[in-house]
Amino acid sequence: MKRMLLLLMIGCLAGCASQPARPGTDPSIEGFAARLDALRQEAKIPGLAVAVVRDGEVVLARGFGYADLEARVPVTEDTPFNIASVTKPLAGVVALRLVELGRLDLDRPLTAYEEFAEWCADIQGAESIFFRDFNCATEALTERHLLTMTSNGKPGQRFFYNPPAFSWASRPMMQVTGQAFSDLVAEHVFRPAGMTRSARQHRRLPLPPDTAAALAKPYRLDESGNLVQADAPPPQGDGAAGGVISTARDLARFDLALDRDVLLKPESKAAMWRPTVNSAGETLPYGIGWYVEQHEGRRLLWHSGWWEKAYSALYLKIPDERLALILLANSEGLWWGKPLDKAEVQKSRFAAAFLEHFGRR
Repeated sequence: MKRMLLLLMIGCLAGCASQPARPGTDPSIEGFAARLDALRQEAKIPGLAVAVVRDGEVVLARGFGYADLEARVPVTEDTPFNIASVTKPLAGVVALRLVELGRLDLDRPLTAYEEFAEWCADIQGAESIFFRDFNCATEALTERHLLTMTSNGKPGQRFFYNPPAFSWASRPMMQVTGQAFSDLVAEHVFRPAGMTRSARQHRRLPLPPDTAAALAKPYRLDESGNLVQADAPPPQGDGAAGGVISTARDLARFDLALDRDVLLKPESKAAMWRPTVNSAGETLPYGIGWYVEQHEGRRLLWHSGWWEKAYSALYLKIPDERLALILLANSEGLWWGKPLDKAEVQKSRFAAAFLEHFGRR
């Protein structure tokens, strides 16, 4: 019976929970919203929340589909999702804010921090793809290397996306402040940006009851291509790589706070969004917590998020055009198989649609 109900709900994804056009809205914006919903249906995403920020205003904030297929709970712009690795731009803000306050030195050797030697010993010889050439015992690693995804091989010389190493970057931040990383995110991101529906979650920090009750349920495709409920992501530590539950509207507030210099000084933002350059002069596609790339003459800042068979997210920012896209999904349908050593956001069908619809001004 439950399976039949899910199949009926899937058949209704095309429009049952899509919010109608609102009076006085821009036809161009409505056209883009319709395109997103069509892409959502093609990707079999049960629920999608979107926000578009342009010229200092939220010009689109909406939900499509369902946060809970069984209970027919529609997604809205205020539905909380697990944003997975879209947490990393928020972690970058925390790091640069601590630098501004004179509390964190990004170039201090990690050997100066407690538990680094134990962590390094634990990952030596690990079978994980992320640590096969991670030379923490013989190379001088720093917080900057972790945050810029340049910690593999010879530190600072090549880009390799390494979420577990990035996660450990929360440890120095906690040690220099004496605060939990989750408290630092609340202090330096959530509160100043007005992100009232966002929260951190980890093994020792459960979600507030109202947030947990409203959280979009995760779904996956079974072997027959049908949507079924998925397991929640496993508990994590208080790391910098993930652990944020947020909404499309709240992430739009984050984007606006960045643009208005509420969270960081302009020079700190520039440092955060500056791509790493190695000793050979090669520009690498990552700043501090953000992918950075040039595409058809446009500077793109972005991050994707992916919890396998559960959630996916995309945050794409074009700072020179004061334009940003935020997408949150309760399946992995936003994921496009991104390689670990490249930045190619344009290969996302959702990003490509955004870049096409909002052409360079």
